[in-house]
Amino acid sequence: MKQKFILSTIILLIGGFITKILALIIKIIMAKSLGIEKLSLYMLILPTFSLFINLGQIGLPIALSRLVALNNKNNKNLYLSIIPITLFINIIFSTLIIISSKYISINLLHNNKITLAIISIAFVIPFTSIADICRSYFFGKEKMFPHVLSIIIENIIRLLFMILILPKILFLNTKYIIAILVLSNIISEIISTIILIIFIPKNISISLKDFKPNATYIKDSFKLGIPNVGSNIISNISYFLEPILLTNILLYLNYSNTYIIHEYGVITGYVIPMLLLPSFFTLAISQAIMPYITKEYLKNNKKNIINRLLILTTIIIIFGLITVFIFEFYGKDILYLLYKTTLGYNYLKVLAPFFILQYIQSIFTYTLNGMGKVKEIFKISIISSITRLLVILIISFLKIGIYSYIISIIINIIITSLYQIKKIFIYLK
Repeated sequence: MKQKFILSTIILLIGGFITKILALIIKIIMAKSLGIEKLSLYMLILPTFSLFINLGQIGLPIALSRLVALNNKNNKNLYLSIIPITLFINIIFSTLIIISSKYISINLLHNNKITLAIISIAFVIPFTSIADICRSYFFGKEKMFPHVLSIIIENIIRLLFMILILPKILFLNTKYIIAILVLSNIISEIISTIILIIFIPKNISISLKDFKPNATYIKDSFKLGIPNVGSNIISNISYFLEPILLTNILLYLNYSNTYIIHEYGVITGYVIPMLLLPSFFTLAISQAIMPYITKEYLKNNKKNIINRLLILTTIIIIFGLITVFIFEFYGKDILYLLYKTTLGYNYLKVLAPFFILQYIQSIFTYTLNGMGKVKEIFKISIISSITRLLVILIISFLKIGIYSYIISIIINIIITSLYQIKKIFIYLK
């Protein structure tokens, strides 16, 4: 058990590091190629993208992962039961996106250049859902190599797109460029899924008639999935509403639309990706520990869980302190090295110390998930989402511009972390 955990952690750490480096290179090339205006527009639609992906999946990948980890069902039938249901739900939400695209872009985000990109999201969702379902199966089996390899290949495909295709479409109208960037995800998700299918054991034969939903398995999947999706949907609705609320309030306070989009793009396109870069380390540890938590909690071995959490949390805090030091003193140099600009350094300095708590959050979230405390995760999402939106709403009227968004991120991190720590102590008493 211990050796399996260590091996899983190592695989996830290496894979997470490679993935983060690839993602960073992709962002650098994208930022340099698009320029701040086009990058800001792309970042503006990401909350919408994220929301509809989570709505389309309704928590089924996490549910599948946990049911496979428990190993008390026919995993082949379980897996093949979830796929047709997921596709059916995806069709519903894809239709909804197409119908509401113009309203979202013009009435909510105040930019008609992103209408086509929002429509493009509808075509990407099914491919993303299938890839995530496939990954979650291997994750539940604690076979981390296929899971990690598929993500790495997916990012390599995106990187090749940025290098080979993006420069050749920059002559197009902005709305077409952003739409093509969204649609490019289809290719990377298809190839990622093919990689995962290759790792399916050779003795397992699958035909079209096997894709038959099993009522019991679907019920169990929804029982686990819906509370999880409730948590994700709340978070993503908040993420979706943030730029809408921020834009509308700041416009009302006479800030220009150009200023809002520019500064929002700097924060979400330059600063946040840099701050989240070290999370490959914390996420790898957190993902690896979840199957262990599930099994130990079922055996009521709370002491083992506490000991493992204390060791891993200490490691994450030390790692976080090192990254904060680097961002505080060398952040400007790193920004210039990566993006050939120092835009956002003022935001980076303010946010960096609080991201130590952000790094710790992942291990507590996966611990609660492993213990099956999905209702608590749902509550945390509600608290987190309401906090961010309320802070934006209230602080914005102090006329401090985009700093109302910065403050909302900080307060949200603090409150969410404290609540998670409190709940972990309660359940592991």
